[in-house]
Amino acid sequence: MNALALTDERVESLRHEVRDFLAEQIAAGKFAPGVDSWLAGFDRDFTRELAQRGWLGMVWPEEYGGHGRSAVERFTVMEELLAAGAPVSAYWAGDRQIGPALLRNGTEEQRRRFIPQLVAGEVLFCLGLSEPDSGSDLASVRTTATKQDDGSWIINGSKVWTSGAHHKDYMLTLCRSLPGSERHEGLSQLIVDLHASGVTIRPVLLLSGSHHFNEVFLDNVRVEADMLLGTENGAWAQVTTELSDERSGPERYMSTVALIRAYAEEPEENTRHREETLGRLAGQLWSLRALSLEVVDQVQRGQSASLLASTSKDLGTRFEQESVGIVREGLARRPEPGSRLDGLLEQAITHSPGFTLRGGTTQVLRSIIAKKLGL
Repeated sequence: MNALALTDERVESLRHEVRDFLAEQIAAGKFAPGVDSWLAGFDRDFTRELAQRGWLGMVWPEEYGGHGRSAVERFTVMEELLAAGAPVSAYWAGDRQIGPALLRNGTEEQRRRFIPQLVAGEVLFCLGLSEPDSGSDLASVRTTATKQDDGSWIINGSKVWTSGAHHKDYMLTLCRSLPGSERHEGLSQLIVDLHASGVTIRPVLLLSGSHHFNEVFLDNVRVEADMLLGTENGAWAQVTTELSDERSGPERYMSTVALIRAYAEEPEENTRHREETLGRLAGQLWSLRALSLEVVDQVQRGQSASLLASTSKDLGTRFEQESVGIVREGLARRPEPGSRLDGLLEQAITHSPGFTLRGGTTQVLRSIIAKKLGL
C-alpha cells in the first residue's frame, strides 16, 4: 500500500473529525468506552448518528445509497471507533459482511431493498453460520432449507453464537439445501426475517452474565424465493469470501485497546514496568495494523486476501487475549474498585476466552494458512 495513503490530508482531516465527534459523545455521557465494543456495544441511536455523518456504507456505490469513499477512509473511521471503545455492534456485521455480500451476490432488487437501509442504520443484520456441535466446521451445517413448489423455502435447524440476534432484524443464514450432497456442496444462503413465525431466540450468557450471543431456533420458518442470496446450492464460495471480510478488520486486534488506553492513563503509582509494557503492546499493535492494511490493499485491488486475512485474525486475536495478561502483569497494584480501569479489566477478562474462537478457531485458521502455503 502507498505509504502516503494514511497520511493523506483528506484522511487525516477525517481522523480528526471522528476523534472530535467521539470526544463530544463521551463528554456528553452518550457512551462509556468498552472492551469488545464492536461485539458487545449495542446502540441504535449511536448507529443512526454515524449514518447521518456518512460513516456507514462508506465504500459502497452511490447508486445504492453508499458514499463511494476509499477503503483507507473506511479503515480510518473503524480504527478510531474501536480505539475509543464506541458501541458499534448494531451495524458492524452489516457494514463488514452483509453489504459486500449483497453487492457481490445479491439481486438488483435485494440491493435496492437492503443496502440503503443498511447505510441509514435502519435495518440490522446478524450472521447465521455456526451450529451446535459444529464449531468452526461450517461444511458440517445441518440446518436444512427445503425448496417448495412455489420457489419459497422451509428452514429447520438452529444456529449458535449469533451475535446480537436478539436486537437484529434479519439473519443471513447458511443452510443445507441439497440433501445428501458433499460437504462443501448443496449449501445456500437465505435472508431470514428474525420476527417471522417459527423463529425463537434464546440467550447464551457470558461469565459476567452479559447477553451478546444467542442460539436461534428455526422451526418450519418460511422464506420467500426472493430472499435467496446468490447461487442455489453454491454458497460455499460465497461464505469463504465473506469470512475473509470478517477475519481481516482492525476489530480482530483492537478489542482491548480501550483497556490499554485506560492502563496508560493510570496515576503515577502504577508506573512500574509501564513504559516497557506499553512499548511491547504498541509494537505488536503497529505490526498487526500493517498486516490489516495490507489486507485492505489486496481487497481494494480485487485480489484474494484469504491467506492474509486468516493470518491477521490468528495473530490479532491471540494478541487481544495476551494483552489482558500483559496489562495485569504491568499493574503495580489492583485497580481501584469501581474505577474505569477496574471495569474495563473485568470486561476484558470475561470476554477474552472467546477472542480466539469467534470467526474461526485458531486451529481452523492455521489449517487454512497451511493449505494456502502448500504445507
